[in-house]
Amino acid sequence: MDLTDAAEDRAFRTEVRTWLEDNLVGEFAALKGLGGSGKDLEAHDERLEWDRHLAKHGWTCIGWPTEYGGRGLSLMQQVIFHEEYARANAPARVNHFGEELIGPTLIAFGSEEQKARFLPKMVAVEELWAQGYSEPNAGSDLANIATKARLEGGEWVIDGQKVWTSLAQFADWIFVLARTEPGSQRHQGISFLLVPARQEGVEIRGIEQLTGGAEFNEVFFTGARTAADLIVGEPGQGWGVAMGLLGFERGVSTLGQQVGFRRELNALIDLARSNGAIDDPIVADRLARADAELEVIRLNALRTLSEEQAPQQASVAKLLWATWHRTLGELAMLVRGVDGLTAGLPAHQGYDLDEWQRLFLFTRADTIYGGSDEVQRNILAERVLRLPREAR
Repeated sequence: MDLTDAAEDRAFRTEVRTWLEDNLVGEFAALKGLGGSGKDLEAHDERLEWDRHLAKHGWTCIGWPTEYGGRGLSLMQQVIFHEEYARANAPARVNHFGEELIGPTLIAFGSEEQKARFLPKMVAVEELWAQGYSEPNAGSDLANIATKARLEGGEWVIDGQKVWTSLAQFADWIFVLARTEPGSQRHQGISFLLVPARQEGVEIRGIEQLTGGAEFNEVFFTGARTAADLIVGEPGQGWGVAMGLLGFERGVSTLGQQVGFRRELNALIDLARSNGAIDDPIVADRLARADAELEVIRLNALRTLSEEQAPQQASVAKLLWATWHRTLGELAMLVRGVDGLTAGLPAHQGYDLDEWQRLFLFTRADTIYGGSDEVQRNILAERVLRLPREAR
């Protein structure tokens, strides 16, 4: 990839930057920096209104083809948008599962009727989605799912449990992996269903985290129903659809993530300078190492997006950024020193964390969610290095 902006790309960068400067004002100015990892519940309704404001001005689904409501922007322009959005400290988006995951999946695998039904509402941010993949005994080993669905009277009837379902409490729809062929095992007999979240057969329970938030949920399906035609792909062939969706998950928006990481690192360096921690040669060395590693991660992400890469490249990217970000949380505690060990304890709230304590606690999960480090290493060992498969 040529990392030098062409003239049209420079003009686009100016357009994005100017629009954000002109619109992140008034009530929206108060949303700067809100949301994100460990803070997904922060000002959710207000950030939803910001997302809908973006939609009205054509800034959602910008990489989608124009026939599906997107802008059909080039890869470089998508990168520019996400970089400028992060640099503006704009609030975390609430429509990630729709815009970045299920939307592109429906474009690739869905029927024309499904596209017409769902895509316009994703572009307009009128319906929110959640991801029904992980289960209590099928987290990183997704092929071990036990949730079942059967056809009955023109509907799929679903029974089972999902867990770690991010932001399910706000979702109108959940895309669900379920076994639709009795007796099937592993990747076989799994179907990809689109299920209304707001119905009697769906119960959502929040899971409180160390950070005090509860964006993760358990979701119980007890006779939940969805129409027979709300299956993506053929019955029993949902594994391929599910893997296609995971490929979209590690797409161009990761470049905005890198800019967010850079902002966190720069803020930590400023803290180290202000409290004197940077005078410790060990701290200074680790901050310099983090700086160099983050640039490597950025360049690797650009290479992954711009070249024809094997699917396993996504595993490399996940290993890099997850480990780096978890280490940044540990480094933040080193810079904070003994002050990082204590938190406020207002009697009516429990403990009150500052931004660095929250970062440390939440980033412990970075190497688990989205595919654990152990699973990513197994993928690389078995599919790239051709090592023997792990005994099951």
